[in-house]
Amino acid sequence: MKREKQRELEQMIESEYSNIAGLTVQKGGSLLYEQYFNGCTADSRIHVYSVTKSIVSILLGIAVDKGYIKSVHQRVLEFFPDYTVKNGENTIENVTLEHLLTMTAPYKYQEAPYIEYFTSSDYVEFALDLLGGSDKIGDFRYAGLIGPDILSGILVRRTGQSVLDFAKENLFSPLGMTVDDPITFSSEEEQMAFNTRSDISGWVCDEAGNNTAGWGLTLSARDMAKIGQLYLDGGLWEGKQIVSKEWIDQSTREHSRWQEFDLPYGYLWWLEDQGYSAMGDGGNVIYVNKSEKLVVSIAAFFHPQAKDSIALIQKYIEPAL
Repeated sequence: MKREKQRELEQMIESEYSNIAGLTVQKGGSLLYEQYFNGCTADSRIHVYSVTKSIVSILLGIAVDKGYIKSVHQRVLEFFPDYTVKNGENTIENVTLEHLLTMTAPYKYQEAPYIEYFTSSDYVEFALDLLGGSDKIGDFRYAGLIGPDILSGILVRRTGQSVLDFAKENLFSPLGMTVDDPITFSSEEEQMAFNTRSDISGWVCDEAGNNTAGWGLTLSARDMAKIGQLYLDGGLWEGKQIVSKEWIDQSTREHSRWQEFDLPYGYLWWLEDQGYSAMGDGGNVIYVNKSEKLVVSIAAFFHPQAKDSIALIQKYIEPAL
């Protein structure tokens, strides 16, 4: 990237995307640009919000590859044989793992009960209690925080490890990524402060030890770029197959669509015209342009009116290359 284009990009970030903490640009596996803002460095770890979902998608793919999970068409209750279905609830019986992955599972709540969720001791059981209801299975319904944790429960039940331990062994360590510890909060203030920190390495979990699946993971911009490069390279990392190309192809093709915004969706990945993205609040993104062999990662602090990072990439970064 030419120096004048870099200056233009950085001026745009400072004026319009001032919550960005770190940004990397890779093309063909080579680092073309890396810059940090807001006092952050390459070692800073940022809460990446819903980018966590795409990481969980990779872990589920690895679990399928290793035989822990037979098929995405398995019914959710197969993984929880000891769960007691509420009286009069029938829909949950037919919800599959694929419905959770494609955001086409129905839930009983209209507005997410966040206070009850955050104060519950077991996020997985809380989500299971809300799964089902009168809505139709197969209709897209984006479950932000409440719902994806069922996927964490499935991973724990089938692998016998915490999600973090399974991720360390099968994804983070092979890629040279650092995600240190499970993170718990003793107060609301502590949780809110977590969203503005850049020095915490880990993954949020509940009192029962379940790591969150829809939020709660901290990553560096470089770590995010590694995930994007792994997918761009068909699951290969330094000659080792981390996750199968079959899973990557399956998880990054359209299975559902958020009709309200006309956004196609894979298995916890958003689809773009030339690739796919993992996206989280604040503008956190892992962006993969397959045709250009381009990977862009943006780590960003939460901002309620954060601008669209994809627009920044497509309008200012891609043309500069």
